[in-house]
Amino acid sequence: MSSQPLKIVVIGGSAAGPKAAAKARRLDEHAAITLIQKEADLSMASCGFPYYVGGVFDDRNQLICTPAGIVRDPNFFQKAKAIEALVETEATHIDRAAKTVTCTHLPSGETRTLSYDRLVIATGATPLRPPVPGTELDGIHTLQSLGDADALRAIRDAGKVRKAVIVGGGLIGFEVCEALHLAGIQTTVIEKTDSILPFLDRQLAHLVENEVRRQGADIITGNGVAAFLGEDGKLAGVKLDNGTELPCELAVVAVGVRPNVALAEAAGLEIGALGGIKVNARMQTSDPAVYAAGDCVECRSLITGEAVRAPYGDLANLQGRVIGQNLIEPDSASFPGITHTGICKVFDYTIGFTGLNAEQARASGISDIETVTISGLDIPGYMGGKVLISQMVAERATGRIIGFQCIGPGDASKRVATVAMAIRGGLGIEELANADLPYAPPYSLALDHVIVSAHVLENKLKGLMRGLSAVELKERIDSGAECFIIDTRTPQEYEEERLGIGEHLIPVGALRSRLDELPADKSQEIILYCKVSMRGYEAAAALKANGWTNVKVLEGGVLAWPYPREK
Repeated sequence: MSSQPLKIVVIGGSAAGPKAAAKARRLDEHAAITLIQKEADLSMASCGFPYYVGGVFDDRNQLICTPAGIVRDPNFFQKAKAIEALVETEATHIDRAAKTVTCTHLPSGETRTLSYDRLVIATGATPLRPPVPGTELDGIHTLQSLGDADALRAIRDAGKVRKAVIVGGGLIGFEVCEALHLAGIQTTVIEKTDSILPFLDRQLAHLVENEVRRQGADIITGNGVAAFLGEDGKLAGVKLDNGTELPCELAVVAVGVRPNVALAEAAGLEIGALGGIKVNARMQTSDPAVYAAGDCVECRSLITGEAVRAPYGDLANLQGRVIGQNLIEPDSASFPGITHTGICKVFDYTIGFTGLNAEQARASGISDIETVTISGLDIPGYMGGKVLISQMVAERATGRIIGFQCIGPGDASKRVATVAMAIRGGLGIEELANADLPYAPPYSLALDHVIVSAHVLENKLKGLMRGLSAVELKERIDSGAECFIIDTRTPQEYEEERLGIGEHLIPVGALRSRLDELPADKSQEIILYCKVSMRGYEAAAALKANGWTNVKVLEGGVLAWPYPREK
């Protein structure tokens, strides 16, 4: 007599849940699999929402269909995967002792109890809203669900909104900013902290701010929303912490998310210190028969070993796949953790990151670090190369790479992916500096941007170069510190654009014949730069060989300078 089929219930139908269910089905044709989804749609490509809102494409079904163009609705799940998908159905109670889930079909109110052998919780997260007056006003939106995307797309298509604010200067905030701006809506991003995009170094974040403002949108930092202002129940503006009032007819709140753990918590499952469901490497909760994945869980940082929250769709899919295998073949798969890698498009810039920036590293207790900022092209200029600006972070003692950020109009994506794998593999600077990466002029420089980053950081670690960032140089200038600044570019470059910080123009080719123009006190600080600071580095080496002892290079040069320049 054959055994009864395995009964699997999956709560959550966005990313992790459908992935776990589909993987389980591929491994067990006879398991009874039920998927419970509170929303009307299933398996949504949520990272595509801003581009649907912005009109990059018009068919919303592209967000919920397979590569073959088949919409992932309950009929698809039933026919193609033999999975029963219950949409517009909310799971309301888990009885772990009886191994049952109670759920309610929202339109009808009909209640149903499902039994399980193994349960998956993929309940996602809920957008946070600032605890200020006026949040109930009509005109305040988030962008978490496909319904949210539909609402914002309808506003865009109607063409009646003229001014909007985005509350929150993170990834989603700037993607929505671009979407609304492309629709002709005057958009302002409001960020409560002093810097946007918290995963970026402040210098790189400042460069992104410059790009956003160049495109015609505005950014306000260091100032949060104190209240939403309304007229007749509709949003009319926002009041900032400093008392400033901005008129607007639309506000999109993107200040983060809260894990949806109420169902798991009521079932007695362990919740971690960061507010997410606690899971092990096999994605099991404190109940071995219950698994959890996606935005509702905590996972482990591969850099610090500490628990982190990482509400990203790609990770949800990876975790769901691990669960799907363990549902059928227990303890056969694991999810080791994350390097915290992400990327987004903001107007003409790509913004990518992996690992920790310097500030995050120090906050995590990794204080003995070295950083380097460089700028350059992604491919040769004769192939239409575009600018990239990046910062790499490594431990001084071991050379282990722990972070990388890359921004600009160039191809940052593959550079971030390369370093993400280097971090995942525990590589050090010396190993990355000699990596055998693909080279051809349409795709890369002979020494790729990542390789150059590793070379310059290796030089710093070996004491061959002393560098300082644009932020550090600006602080010196503002404080009145005594330093001798040399621009080593050509006169033509200098006439076209200059930093205007009291620099002396001494082209690198003329430097050795003009040493008498330099400070007689050879211990005085001298700072050199050029367009990307390669010539600055060569000039620094020449000065050190001639006895100057306090010579530094402005990392990234003119291209990475985020402050106003003279033209």
